[in-house]
Amino acid sequence: MASIIRNRTIVDDDWTVVRAAEDGTLPAVDALPEGKIVVPLTLWQSSRDALAATRSAAELGVWLAPDSEPADIANDFDQVALIAIDFPKFLDGRGYSIARLLRERYGYKGELRAIGDVLRDQLTFMYRCGFDSYAVRADKDIRDALNAFDDFSVQYQGAVDNPSPLFRRRDAAAKAVA
Repeated sequence: MASIIRNRTIVDDDWTVVRAAEDGTLPAVDALPEGKIVVPLTLWQSSRDALAATRSAAELGVWLAPDSEPADIANDFDQVALIAIDFPKFLDGRGYSIARLLRERYGYKGELRAIGDVLRDQLTFMYRCGFDSYAVRADKDIRDALNAFDDFSVQYQGAVDNPSPLFRRRDAAAKAVA
Protein backbone atom coordinates (compact mmCIF):
# COMPACT_ATOMS: atom_id res chain seq x y z
CA MET A 1 0.00 0.00 0.00
CA ALA A 2 1.32 3.42 -0.93
CA SER A 3 1.81 6.18 1.61
CA ILE A 4 0.60 9.77 1.47
CA ILE A 5 0.95 12.86 3.61
CA ARG A 6 -2.33 13.76 5.34
CA ASN A 7 -2.46 16.59 7.85
CA ARG A 8 1.36 16.66 7.96
CA THR A 9 1.60 12.98 8.88
CA ILE A 10 2.65 10.04 6.72
CA VAL A 11 -0.21 7.51 6.53
CA ASP A 12 -1.20 4.55 4.36
CA ASP A 13 -3.30 5.56 1.38
CA ASP A 14 -6.54 3.59 1.38
CA TRP A 15 -7.86 5.24 -1.82
CA THR A 16 -7.44 4.02 -5.41
CA VAL A 17 -7.23 6.68 -8.10
CA VAL A 18 -9.13 5.58 -11.21
CA ARG A 19 -7.78 6.90 -14.50
CA ALA A 20 -8.95 6.62 -18.10
CA ALA A 21 -7.40 3.98 -20.34
CA GLU A 22 -4.65 4.91 -22.82
CA ASP A 23 -7.29 5.52 -25.49
CA GLY A 24 -9.19 7.87 -23.18
CA THR A 25 -12.09 5.55 -22.40
CA LEU A 26 -13.41 5.51 -18.86
CA PRO A 27 -14.03 2.22 -17.04
CA ALA A 28 -17.57 0.99 -16.53
CA VAL A 29 -18.97 1.46 -13.03
CA ASP A 30 -19.25 -2.31 -12.52
CA ALA A 31 -15.56 -2.72 -13.48
CA LEU A 32 -14.21 -0.33 -10.83
CA PRO A 33 -11.96 -1.71 -8.09
CA GLU A 34 -13.31 -2.54 -4.65
CA GLY A 35 -12.81 -0.17 -1.73
CA LYS A 36 -12.45 3.60 -1.69
CA ILE A 37 -12.06 5.10 -5.14
CA VAL A 38 -11.30 8.52 -6.61
CA VAL A 39 -12.88 8.81 -10.05
CA PRO A 40 -12.33 11.44 -12.75
CA LEU A 41 -14.86 14.26 -12.79
CA THR A 42 -16.06 13.14 -16.23
CA LEU A 43 -16.92 9.67 -14.88
CA TRP A 44 -18.63 11.24 -11.86
CA GLN A 45 -20.72 13.49 -14.10
CA SER A 46 -21.76 10.67 -16.43
CA SER A 47 -22.39 8.01 -13.75
CA ARG A 48 -23.18 9.89 -10.51
CA ASP A 49 -26.34 7.91 -9.73
CA ALA A 50 -24.77 4.53 -10.52
CA LEU A 51 -21.72 5.32 -8.39
CA ALA A 52 -23.86 6.51 -5.48
CA ALA A 53 -25.94 3.32 -5.73
CA THR A 54 -22.89 1.07 -5.38
CA ARG A 55 -20.88 2.96 -2.72
CA SER A 56 -21.37 5.23 0.23
CA ALA A 57 -20.16 8.83 0.18
CA ALA A 58 -17.32 7.76 2.51
CA GLU A 59 -16.00 5.49 -0.28
CA LEU A 60 -16.24 7.99 -3.13
CA GLY A 61 -13.88 10.71 -4.22
CA VAL A 62 -13.61 12.78 -7.39
CA TRP A 63 -10.47 14.12 -9.02
CA LEU A 64 -10.32 17.24 -11.13
CA ALA A 65 -8.03 17.79 -14.10
CA PRO A 66 -6.23 21.13 -14.50
CA ASP A 67 -8.86 22.31 -16.97
CA SER A 68 -11.83 21.25 -14.79
CA GLU A 69 -14.25 23.83 -13.47
CA PRO A 70 -14.59 23.58 -9.66
CA ALA A 71 -18.20 24.78 -9.89
CA ASP A 72 -19.04 21.44 -11.56
CA ILE A 73 -18.54 19.58 -8.27
CA ALA A 74 -19.69 22.29 -5.86
CA ASN A 75 -23.23 20.93 -5.51
CA ASP A 76 -21.97 17.40 -4.80
CA PHE A 77 -19.75 17.99 -1.75
CA ASP A 78 -22.07 15.93 0.45
CA GLN A 79 -21.83 12.94 -1.91
CA VAL A 80 -18.03 12.55 -1.80
CA ALA A 81 -15.48 12.23 0.98
CA LEU A 82 -12.48 13.50 -0.95
CA ILE A 83 -11.68 15.80 -3.84
CA ALA A 84 -8.31 15.37 -5.52
CA ILE A 85 -6.69 17.73 -7.98
CA ASP A 86 -4.36 16.30 -10.59
CA PHE A 87 -1.01 17.90 -11.34
CA PRO A 88 -0.02 16.10 -14.57
CA LYS A 89 3.34 17.89 -14.67
CA PHE A 90 5.33 20.11 -12.34
CA LEU A 91 4.94 23.18 -14.56
CA ASP A 92 1.13 23.17 -14.52
CA GLY A 93 -0.07 25.36 -11.66
CA ARG A 94 -3.78 25.54 -12.43
CA GLY A 95 -4.48 23.13 -9.58
CA TYR A 96 -3.50 25.79 -7.06
CA SER A 97 -6.28 28.06 -8.34
CA ILE A 98 -8.79 25.20 -8.33
CA ALA A 99 -7.92 24.46 -4.69
CA ARG A 100 -8.39 28.08 -3.62
CA LEU A 101 -11.70 28.28 -5.45
CA LEU A 102 -12.95 25.10 -3.80
CA ARG A 103 -11.99 26.36 -0.34
CA GLU A 104 -12.74 30.09 -0.58
CA ARG A 105 -15.53 30.49 -3.12
CA TYR A 106 -17.36 27.19 -2.75
CA GLY A 107 -16.63 26.51 0.93
CA TYR A 108 -15.37 22.94 0.56
CA LYS A 109 -14.41 21.60 4.01
CA GLY A 110 -13.51 17.98 3.21
CA GLU A 111 -10.18 16.40 2.35
CA LEU A 112 -8.45 18.08 -0.59
CA ARG A 113 -5.65 15.99 -2.07
CA ALA A 114 -2.90 16.76 -4.58
CA ILE A 115 -2.18 13.86 -6.97
CA GLY A 116 0.07 13.40 -9.99
CA ASP A 117 3.48 15.07 -10.27
CA VAL A 118 3.56 16.23 -6.64
CA LEU A 119 7.02 17.17 -5.38
CA ARG A 120 8.51 18.43 -2.13
CA ASP A 121 9.01 21.96 -3.48
CA GLN A 122 5.27 22.37 -3.99
CA LEU A 123 3.90 21.21 -0.64
CA THR A 124 4.10 24.48 1.29
CA PHE A 125 2.38 26.36 -1.52
CA MET A 126 -0.24 23.65 -1.92
CA TYR A 127 -0.95 23.81 1.80
CA ARG A 128 -1.40 27.58 1.59
CA CYS A 129 -3.98 27.05 -1.17
CA GLY A 130 -6.03 24.63 0.93
CA PHE A 131 -4.64 21.14 0.32
CA ASP A 132 -4.44 18.88 3.35
CA SER A 133 -3.22 15.65 1.76
CA TYR A 134 -0.57 14.91 -0.82
CA ALA A 135 0.26 11.85 -2.90
CA VAL A 136 3.95 12.55 -3.42
CA ARG A 137 5.36 11.15 -6.66
CA ALA A 138 6.36 7.51 -6.12
CA ASP A 139 10.04 8.00 -7.01
CA LYS A 140 10.49 10.71 -4.33
CA ASP A 141 11.21 10.29 -0.62
CA ILE A 142 7.98 11.02 1.24
CA ARG A 143 9.84 11.49 4.54
CA ASP A 144 11.99 14.20 2.98
CA ALA A 145 8.89 15.79 1.44
CA LEU A 146 7.32 16.03 4.89
CA ASN A 147 10.14 18.41 5.89
CA ALA A 148 8.90 20.94 3.32
CA PHE A 149 6.36 22.26 5.81
CA ASP A 150 9.23 23.63 7.92
CA ASP A 151 11.04 25.41 5.07
CA PHE A 152 9.46 28.83 5.68
CA SER A 153 8.81 30.40 9.06
CA VAL A 154 6.99 33.54 7.85
CA GLN A 155 4.50 33.96 5.01
CA TYR A 156 4.10 37.46 3.57
CA GLN A 157 0.93 36.99 1.53
CA GLY A 158 -2.52 36.10 2.76
CA ALA A 159 -3.83 32.71 1.65
CA VAL A 160 -6.30 30.01 2.66
CA ASP A 161 -4.21 29.00 5.68
CA ASN A 162 -3.93 32.60 6.95
CA PRO A 163 -5.91 35.23 5.02
CA SER A 164 -4.19 38.15 6.72
CA PRO A 165 -0.98 39.40 5.03
CA LEU A 166 2.11 39.99 7.17
CA PHE A 167 1.72 43.79 7.34
CA ARG A 168 -1.77 43.39 8.82
CA ARG A 169 -0.56 40.79 11.34
CA ARG A 170 2.25 43.16 12.40
CA ASP A 171 -0.19 46.08 12.74
CA ALA A 172 -2.52 43.97 14.88
CA ALA A 173 0.37 42.85 17.09
CA ALA A 174 1.57 46.45 17.54
CA LYS A 175 -1.95 47.61 18.46
CA ALA A 176 -2.28 44.79 20.97
CA VAL A 177 0.93 45.84 22.72
CA ALA A 178 0.03 49.57 22.76
